[in-house]
Amino acid sequence: MSPEPRVSPPGTETGNVIRDSALGLVPETVSEIITLNGHIWRDSLVSPSLLEIIRLRNARTVNCVFCKSVRYDVARQDGLTEDRAAMVADGYDESALSDREKAAIALADSYLGFPAGMDDATATRVQQAFSSEEVASMLTALMTFNFTSRTAVSIGGMPEDLPVTEVPVTIATG
Repeated sequence: MSPEPRVSPPGTETGNVIRDSALGLVPETVSEIITLNGHIWRDSLVSPSLLEIIRLRNARTVNCVFCKSVRYDVARQDGLTEDRAAMVADGYDESALSDREKAAIALADSYLGFPAGMDDATATRVQQAFSSEEVASMLTALMTFNFTSRTAVSIGGMPEDLPVTEVPVTIATG
């Protein structure tokens, strides 16, 4: 049985997955989150599939059921299959993911770890795979994904499991 939510969604059906969640109870905040999410997906210096990989790594680390179940359409259009998404798990270094994808996960793990930090080998790996600007772009995205998923988890009331669902990025950004 799922725990009872501390807060319930506003009961609206705007078609925006964020606005229709419990985050929609504070329109000023949710509007800013949606705007930021739009910038993340539209203005990123890395591909949508790399963004989705770090978003999924965060979702699995935070254990946000909703976040784990979503697959953004732009990432799928960019080549991220469900088989590849399943590789964003422990043991990813031995998977068929590309070196660049593995470096993105290592960057995410460095941010998401307790304590957060990056050893010299990981720093070299990330520097070889990405420009400083790309790293900054990915970290901005990761911080956004992290605070929104942690908020969703802390609100509570999510089911134990949800099916994988493709969502148009426009539904979460506008």
